[in-house]
Amino acid sequence: MASSEGFLTDEQRVVLKIAAQNAETLSSSPKSPSSLFSEHHLKVGGRAPTTGIAVRHVRRSHSGKFIRVKKDGGGGKGTWGKLLDTDGDSHLDRNDPNYDSGEEPYQLVGTTVTDPLDEYKKAVGTLIEEYFSTGDVDLAASELRELGSTNYHPYFIKRLVSMAMDRHDKEKEMASVLLSALYADVVTSTQISQGFLLLLESADDLAVDILDAVDILALFIARAVVDDILPPAFLTRAMKLLPESSKGLQVLQTAEKSYLSAPHHAELVERRWGGSTHITVEEVKKKIADLLREYVENGDTSEACRCIRELGVSFFHHEVVKRALVLAMEIRTAEAIILKLLKEAAEEGLISPSQMSKGFARVSESLDDLALDIPSAKSLFDSLVPRAISEGWLDASFLKPSGEDGDIPNGDDKKVKRFKEEAVTIIHEYFLSDDIPELIRSLEDLAMPEFNPIFLKKLITLAMDRKNREKEMASVLLSALHIELFSTEDIVNGFVLLLESAEDTALDILDASSELALFLARAVIDDVLAPLNLEEIGSKLPPNCSGSETVRVAQSLIAARHAGERILRCWGGGTGWAVEDAKDKILKLLEEYESGGVVSEACQCIRDLGMPFFNHEVVKKALVMAMEKKNDRMLDLLQECFGEGLITINQMTKGFTRIKDGLEDLALDIPNAEEKFTFYLEYAKKKGWILPTFGSAMVDGTPIPAAAS
Repeated sequence: MASSEGFLTDEQRVVLKIAAQNAETLSSSPKSPSSLFSEHHLKVGGRAPTTGIAVRHVRRSHSGKFIRVKKDGGGGKGTWGKLLDTDGDSHLDRNDPNYDSGEEPYQLVGTTVTDPLDEYKKAVGTLIEEYFSTGDVDLAASELRELGSTNYHPYFIKRLVSMAMDRHDKEKEMASVLLSALYADVVTSTQISQGFLLLLESADDLAVDILDAVDILALFIARAVVDDILPPAFLTRAMKLLPESSKGLQVLQTAEKSYLSAPHHAELVERRWGGSTHITVEEVKKKIADLLREYVENGDTSEACRCIRELGVSFFHHEVVKRALVLAMEIRTAEAIILKLLKEAAEEGLISPSQMSKGFARVSESLDDLALDIPSAKSLFDSLVPRAISEGWLDASFLKPSGEDGDIPNGDDKKVKRFKEEAVTIIHEYFLSDDIPELIRSLEDLAMPEFNPIFLKKLITLAMDRKNREKEMASVLLSALHIELFSTEDIVNGFVLLLESAEDTALDILDASSELALFLARAVIDDVLAPLNLEEIGSKLPPNCSGSETVRVAQSLIAARHAGERILRCWGGGTGWAVEDAKDKILKLLEEYESGGVVSEACQCIRDLGMPFFNHEVVKKALVMAMEKKNDRMLDLLQECFGEGLITINQMTKGFTRIKDGLEDLALDIPNAEEKFTFYLEYAKKKGWILPTFGSAMVDGTPIPAAAS
């Protein structure tokens, strides 16, 4: 019989030879060399052994017995199962020392699709890092513009602020400056709002890495509002979109209560990060005046626009408009180029439509004052407005019928205008002379009591734009007017007019809201208004307006500890005593007079108090002391004070009114209080101390019969 090798090809013989040579090295493998040989031999020779069982279906157990197993090696006692058993829970273990990655099943791997947003985020990340290093605003704006993808700008806002939040104050300030520079030129108002909304939605995540994330993000939002790149209404809208338990809602509440509602909040917010861009309002006004003067000389519009942009005060561009218009009125030959500058600044988006309208509105409101230096101011302004509207750089809604200033509905326009002119003159004279009686006489001569609220509005508006001396004088005058001429209703209506126009006033006076709150609080401390009057004022204003917030601030000022003394001293005036101090001084001087002092000395002491608006307290305490001491000597003092004009008829009347209102309480300590009051009332009427219309001599609403002494 021929050798089995005769059936092998040359290639198969080589394989067989190599297998035999490596037999020893393979002896440790799960299959013995003989089995390898047998399998190979079977495949090559094609014959099965005489046992009748295919060799590849035979396994040798640990006991040495042959066991028939399932096809493909699965199952059977003492076997290892299939090579790949998909019916069980077995799987490849990557921690197995014998693990071979080549045994892993093949998987289809797709190529990564590039996301444009991811590419944009990477690009702006690099851009922001470069900006923080160089501080070059123009370069950053140029690179952002070149990136395109304007739809993704909200993500730029988010990335810029979130990167700055985790850095020093310098970078935070730089981020705010860049936002202001990009506003309206590269990034729209809507995109800025969307960007901040993204930040608010991710506030919970930011707080994980940045401990004070809520406060920092609140300050960024407050700064954006102060810089006029984010509308105040954004806070209200965003609050409705955020869950109540989110950090984003805490951010908005912090921004509103801790920053935007604080006194002098604009200046405080702008100076919080100590940036080099912080300059005072007066410095900004001077820079604006200088650049406009230089522009009139050289006529370079692009250079003037660049200077305006470099000021970095987009929220104050209305001042540019106002000063430019006034300059055009003063220098008639410069009118054409000044209007050209305003037109170009509007078309470039450098000066927003709202800032342009506000600038024109400020000039309109100050026309009466401007007419003192520029007689034709009104006619010139009236010619500029239609021209600006026709050329498209002033909103047509600016025009409104004459007299619609919200002061007195359905009033006589000419009469209101004349009263305003007279009122401004009277107030200016008062600030120079500090003569309250003269001012009162001037108002009485005008004989227009229906316009008292307008006078109050003019008084406080003019005082707010001056120093603390004039603010103190305005508060003192308000107290005097309440005694002499103004009813509580007049004062309430006057403050309502002020608060309705608070947003417009804030355009010219940056901290107008906080100062109005102080005037309101001072009026309550001075007994000009009652705390309930503040609620009445608030009820007459829209719920979410700036004026309503000012009323709430005033209420919180009054509710603070030692509020009386602090508010009385808020302007640093000489009359800034605590009410209790003033009452104590009045009581002491009256006691000294009652114990044997002279009338003239007591009158001098009253005069030295320097609180003419509080002399009704002198009348009240003098009458109470007369009742208690059963000594009518106090009447001699009141007669002397009245004769000298130290205590006026209105102050006398209010003093008697306060006694009448408190008679029930007085009767608890002074049994014959009503009887004595009746006597003093009749005596005062005979002497002409009080107004003839005084309550028709009533106690508890019934006429009081004349009593003998």
